[in-house]
Amino acid sequence: MRCPLCQARPARRSCPALGRDICPVCCGTKREVEIRCPDSCPYLVSARSHPPAAIRKQQDHDLALLSPALAGLTEPRRQLFLFALTLLERFRGDGLDAAGDADVASAAAALAATYETASRGLIYEQRPDSIPAQRLADGLKGVLDQLGHGRPSAFAADAAAVLRQLEDRARAVQGAAGGGSRAFLDLAGRVARRLGSSGPEAPPGADQGVEGGPGASSIILP
Repeated sequence: MRCPLCQARPARRSCPALGRDICPVCCGTKREVEIRCPDSCPYLVSARSHPPAAIRKQQDHDLALLSPALAGLTEPRRQLFLFALTLLERFRGDGLDAAGDADVASAAAALAATYETASRGLIYEQRPDSIPAQRLADGLKGVLDQLGHGRPSAFAADAAAVLRQLEDRARAVQGAAGGGSRAFLDLAGRVARRLGSSGPEAPPGADQGVEGGPGASSIILP
C-alpha cells in the first residue's frame, strides 16, 4: 500500500494522528508541521529523545550564543530571560513590517532604561526608534508589567537586568558573520518551540516572584 500523503512510497508506519499507515519519510518531514502528532506517538517520542545530528548541532549552537547572557544572570532571572525569548516570537510581527534583530535590541534597550528608572521609584518611559521596535516593546512591557504586578520596584530591577542581556545578545548575534537581520529572532523562535510555548503565558508561579522564593519561574533550558 502506498503512503496516502505522498502517493509514492510504501506506507510502513502506523500514524495515530491520521489513523492510517504512512511512509517513514512523510512521518519524519511532516511531523508536527502538517500532522498534529499526539504526545503518545512512539515516533514523536523517539525523535524528541534522540534528535538528528543536525538538530543537536543547531541546539548546541543556540546554547553557545545564549550562554554569555545566562552566565550573567541568577537562576530566576535566567528563567525570565528564556520567557522573554518566547515573547519575542509572539510579538515579532509579520510581513514587511516585521521586527528585525536591530528592533529587538532597540526595544530591549528602551524597556531596560524604563525599568531601571522604575526600580528607583520614578516613572519615565523610554521609546525605541522604530515602529516595529515600539510594537515589540509594547507587547513585552504589557506581559512583564503583569508579572511584576504588586511589586513594581523589585520586579523592575529583575526585568531591567534581563532586558540588558537580551539587548546584548541581539546585537551580538546580529553582528556575527552571516547572522542575517533576523538571526536572533529565529533563535528565539527555536527556543520558544523547544519550550513548548510561543505565547505570552507566564511560567507557573511567576507572578509570585522572580528573584528566588517558592514562586520562582519553572522554565527549564533545553
